[in-house]
Amino acid sequence: MNITHINQKIHIQKEQLLNHSLYNNVKSINDLQLFLENHVYAVWDFMSLLKALQQKLTCTTTPWLPIGNPAIRYLINEIVVAEETDLTLDGKRQSHFEMYLDAMLECNANTNSITAFIENVKQTQNIFVSIKLCDLHPNVKAFLDFTFRIIEEGKPHKIAAAFTFGRENLIPSMFTEILKNFQTNFPETKLDKLVYYFERHIALDADEHGPMAMQMITDLCDSETKWREVEEVSIQALEKRIGLWNAIEEQIVTNVEMV
Repeated sequence: MNITHINQKIHIQKEQLLNHSLYNNVKSINDLQLFLENHVYAVWDFMSLLKALQQKLTCTTTPWLPIGNPAIRYLINEIVVAEETDLTLDGKRQSHFEMYLDAMLECNANTNSITAFIENVKQTQNIFVSIKLCDLHPNVKAFLDFTFRIIEEGKPHKIAAAFTFGRENLIPSMFTEILKNFQTNFPETKLDKLVYYFERHIALDADEHGPMAMQMITDLCDSETKWREVEEVSIQALEKRIGLWNAIEEQIVTNVEMV
């Protein structure tokens, strides 16, 4: 079993994502704001997947020891630098999550929900309690719960699978095209930071992080059992993403009907 096999096995889910009707339903600024207000949770929990990999595959404690494969250590640390301290549109350093929040504010999307959620996480010190208590669509909760269940299980190859295959790198390019259409149709709405965010993801995923993450999967899967588990997690992760897309579309359609 190998990467080619995994890509074949997740083909149906990838096609469902790439052809999802959500994209055609993001027609107004209100629709876009609803999308951002839900998608931001996926932007946020991505960093926990990355940090879990850093904890498992590099040394983050003292005394320092040369743990694991140096090539994988380099991969993880390289991605952490880019995701946690990237250059913003105006040349400052921010995490991609913070960049996303700024982009939301620029187009008047509401950040109160995600801010309150993170505050609750700090207070409860239990992510599963916070997910259960929050006022989010059940599919968004399921998306978050899946991420942190995989992290809690603690198997590096499974976390790597959710990280690598569960975060579809073709989707940012789709939304970049949608945003460019928005810039034409709604020139009064500032979307520069949002376009920049998606373009950064396209550049990093295609040129650097994507190929490096695939190599990480290959290096971690030293048995057929691990390859099978990577396949299972990858399919589940994409199905949770489809569920997230369904939830966002449902909210957009409902909101349009109420207007």
